[in-house]
Amino acid sequence: MDSIICSQNGALTTITLNKPPANSYELNFLTALGDTIEKIKQDQTIKVVLINSASEKFFCAGADIKVFGSNTVEQNKEMVVAARRVCHLISTSTKIFIAAFRGHILGGGLELAMVCDIRLASQGNYLIGLPEIKLGLIPGNGGTVRLITLIGYSRAMELLVTGNTINAVTAHQFGLINHLYPADTFEKDVLDYCKNLASGAGEAMASIKKFTIESQGMNLQQALQLETALVNPLYETPDGIEGFKAFIEKRTPNFK
Repeated sequence: MDSIICSQNGALTTITLNKPPANSYELNFLTALGDTIEKIKQDQTIKVVLINSASEKFFCAGADIKVFGSNTVEQNKEMVVAARRVCHLISTSTKIFIAAFRGHILGGGLELAMVCDIRLASQGNYLIGLPEIKLGLIPGNGGTVRLITLIGYSRAMELLVTGNTINAVTAHQFGLINHLYPADTFEKDVLDYCKNLASGAGEAMASIKKFTIESQGMNLQQALQLETALVNPLYETPDGIEGFKAFIEKRTPNFK
């Protein structure tokens, strides 16, 4: 059974985590996920990547604690490096990554979702959190900085130092989740959202993602210069030309 299932529908590709019961990861799982994302990065026909789970109960419970406990320190560090590779590939990709979850999402699983650009979730009674402190650790795949960025210092600090979990409603209120859908329409709502996004201007979306990543820490003048450098080439792209033409002709643009 493949632990990583990949399927493509036009400009949308779906990566399904399929390692029962909880999609808890170890080195082989992370390597397969990283290799899949690496291949997707090279495919210029793909604009949007959806990461979901084959399990209704779990999106991902993070590192496999049994494996982590039996490993040597060096083996565990190797696993952390593989997890960081996955996060780096997502954050540096020109594709828009969307995490969709309807079950427990903890530790490294939440870190995986947070490195994605957009998070869609189902209503339901499941847990969301970073419990690493309860193991005497802290998140190691960018979870600390990304949680602070997404929900603010005070809320992030409390979740990090207590290791406590929150539910989907609270996560949505905090801004950790972009959209919270009814459980009975979740799959359709997610697919509709992703297909709609995948019909958009791919090069422009890639430029927006590049700006949001690279502008962090820049002063105003530097950010404005980066924005100018990114927008200027877009005027002459097929999508840029089509967008203006469709606007003038009062029709829906057909972006390539």
